Amino acid sequence: MRTSRLRRAAQSALRHEGASSAEVSILLTDDAHIHRLNRDYRSKDSPTDVLSFALRDAVSGAPSSQAPFLSNELLGDVVISVETALRQAEARGASLEEEVAHLGVHGILHLLGYTDDTDEGAAEMRVREELVLAAIDANN
Repeated sequence: MRTSRLRRAAQSALRHEGASSAEVSILLTDDAHIHRLNRDYRSKDSPTDVLSFALRDAVSGAPSSQAPFLSNELLGDVVISVETALRQAEARGASLEEEVAHLGVHGILHLLGYTDDTDEGAAEMRVREELVLAAIDANN
């Protein structure tokens, strides 16, 4: 799998959110590994598509939207299951690269403090995801 689309999507998400100098670690893994992480850190005994592990709150003590970003600040880690991404891509008629890029943007938005625990939060995240992904498509 090529990761250039994921890289462009991650850079675009950070730029759109005013965090272009921040850094994010992205791990592409399998269902077994993400299952263990989901069980150990979220008490959910199943694989998932994407997990985010934010470092920002512990560093700054402030929500992402209220604190300026430091140059080269590490926001945290995004972990994506390529196996789950492939199933999801096939189900919606997308390429694996498109699905992984979408999951990467979703994970980065979580690192930046967005949540999808409510209908309103999920809708806001969807709008932001679509803006970021449309921007990388327009630049191709």
